Amino acid sequence: MKSISRSQVNEDLASFLQGFVGGSQNKSSKYFIGVQDKSLANELKQNADYKCKSNETTFELFRGIRLHFTKYLAKKDADFKDTDLSKASLGLGHAFSRYQNKTDVNRQDKHIIQSISLLELMDKNLNQFSMRLKEWFSWHFPELAKIVTENHTLVKCIKAIGTKETVTEDTLEKLEEILGDSDMATKVYEASKNSMGRELSELDASQLSNFCDRVNNQFEYRTELQQYIKDKMNTIAPSLTSFIGENVGAKLICQAGSLVNLAKYPASTVQILGAEKALFRALKTRGNTPKYGILYHSAYIGKALAKDKGKISRYIANKCSLAARIDQFSVLPNAKFGEEMKLQVDERLKFLEKGVQTRKNADVMKEVLDELKSEGLYVETAEKKKKKKKSKKQPEEEESQKKDKKKKEKKVKVEDDDDEEDEEVQVSKKKSKKVKTA
Repeated sequence: MKSISRSQVNEDLASFLQGFVGGSQNKSSKYFIGVQDKSLANELKQNADYKCKSNETTFELFRGIRLHFTKYLAKKDADFKDTDLSKASLGLGHAFSRYQNKTDVNRQDKHIIQSISLLELMDKNLNQFSMRLKEWFSWHFPELAKIVTENHTLVKCIKAIGTKETVTEDTLEKLEEILGDSDMATKVYEASKNSMGRELSELDASQLSNFCDRVNNQFEYRTELQQYIKDKMNTIAPSLTSFIGENVGAKLICQAGSLVNLAKYPASTVQILGAEKALFRALKTRGNTPKYGILYHSAYIGKALAKDKGKISRYIANKCSLAARIDQFSVLPNAKFGEEMKLQVDERLKFLEKGVQTRKNADVMKEVLDELKSEGLYVETAEKKKKKKKSKKQPEEEESQKKDKKKKEKKVKVEDDDDEEDEEVQVSKKKSKKVKTA
């Protein structure tokens, strides 16, 4: 089952064919093996030398076998029931799906999808928690929120201060460590002495402290999750990560469903991923379609001028599509293609702003491939080697075909000349006859 699902010929299948069909078939044999899977048929032709057919006729035959299979089994075995076949097919389906889950090459995509979704949810929750904490502590110390604006730093400062009445020189040192700026720490220290907020009871202060601990733990877990996504993306999609960033790349994979789906998408679809609602609304109202979706969060869109944002988003989508295909289908994925694509986008931005000429994409890709070959990171598949062998044979075949064409043309010319001579002779004979009769 495993080998057939991969379109491979294993020992069991070879021995089965050996027992029922015999050894490899001769070219003069009148019999063919009907195979429903075209790739398996090709494998049998190439490796086992069997004559196979996989066309509409074989499909119809298999359809008829499936239709009358129960009747055939009922004749062979009197105890057979229709429910036995349904149970067997259900068990086979479960075994096959279990095997597919185990051997799924892209199962790591699922971890990226779940982790980036969790990261987005945590960002929303942390923003709400920070706003709630800021509003709660502002009743006691309203000046702090104006001095410290970053959420995580504010949570740490609230935890270090506790209450404004207990702020001392020791807390000033803690604030300097948290803020990394002595001037800002002194501002907080001075503001605590002249604050207009109301007093806090011990119970309220303890609740605030506990809430700060919970929020601070979530901020720390978010940094760990961000590092996890970065490491995971560097292993699964290094070119896409080095080009567009781990967060935007993970969001694209999440929106597409998997890296395989993203690799199959055209650049036009990648460009508007995440802006489906705006697209259908524009199509419904016959308005302007969106220029970008998730790609808006990339740094390149912010660098471009307002008039060039649509052009650069198309260019970025094209490169993202290429990077996803390289990551999905390369044997040894690496980040060098993405790094070169990054430089290409910078060149494109300069071209749109100042008209500076850019390099051709074919030349850039060739340079990267040469570099990978020199480092031993470029691996050719068996199919590519076969194509190269065919491409080497093609020039010889083309030359022979050209020679044959020339010979045929010469023969045709000689025949035409002979026909013309025959026509001239006939015309001259007719003229001589007319002269005699006259």
